[in-house]
Amino acid sequence: MTNSFKVAAAQLSPIFLNKEKTIEKACDAILEAGKKGAKLIVFPEAFVSGYPDWVWLIPNSKGSDLNHLYAKLVENAVSIPDGSTEQLCKAAKSANINVIIGIHERNSETSNASLYNSLLFIDEEGCILGKHRKLIPTGGERLIWAQGDGSTLTSYNTSSGKISGLICWENFMPLARNAIYESGAQILASPTWDKSPNWLQSMQHNAREGGLFVISVCMVLTMNDIPNEYEFKKLYPEGREWINTGNSCIISPNGKLLAGPLEAEEGILYADICLQDIIKAKRMFDVVGHYSRPDVFDFSVKTK
Repeated sequence: MTNSFKVAAAQLSPIFLNKEKTIEKACDAILEAGKKGAKLIVFPEAFVSGYPDWVWLIPNSKGSDLNHLYAKLVENAVSIPDGSTEQLCKAAKSANINVIIGIHERNSETSNASLYNSLLFIDEEGCILGKHRKLIPTGGERLIWAQGDGSTLTSYNTSSGKISGLICWENFMPLARNAIYESGAQILASPTWDKSPNWLQSMQHNAREGGLFVISVCMVLTMNDIPNEYEFKKLYPEGREWINTGNSCIISPNGKLLAGPLEAEEGILYADICLQDIIKAKRMFDVVGHYSRPDVFDFSVKTK
């Protein structure tokens, strides 16, 4: 492991509800980032194969519409492992880069019909390190995703330091963050659908609180990215162009922006980071070290 290297945040649009083409696009981005010298690339939440924004538009009384969309979503979801993960692993190995990518994950251990909002971790040798399943979907998302559990609140040792991930508003959960800090994470991937200024402020706070690098990645999505076959497109206000404008960024342990935010365009952000900056940040405040006060507070995670 080296202390200084380049990381990447892939603010890209998926090929909506098309797993094969989205995986191809992800592999192209992995190879591009590898050619540019990046040792870690992070993709948006639910990148394979698109955020189900219809949950905020279609009422639950429209069961037939929701059933059709859900079936399409499951059809284009990922099992770990499957042919899609094999392609991603092959690209990671070819590019010599670590990968964190948001996916819709089938519950292949049981019914194969429920979905998790998951992050897949792949190392530079093309091996699957593990996954993280979002603990609790937010609002209308609960009509789509099952709840994860504490077994995936962990970090992974890589050539790019110790990496971990929390998905979207999980990053607002103090105890989930503390679990990640206690795992020794040095880089926190925070894929999201939230593009707001408040989100960026929270990510800067989390970087300072945890004394780590934060890579916040949000997919960009326009009306043109959603095929006309999907009727929920008509529920957006007339004249709308952008469904999500992204605002991805890379943040240092002192809360400073190293790259981004990138707004209303596709692109891959890059930043050179040095893991020694984590030690410097924690000299004054180490939330799970000298500032933790274990004589006052008890903390544990149910890992089963």
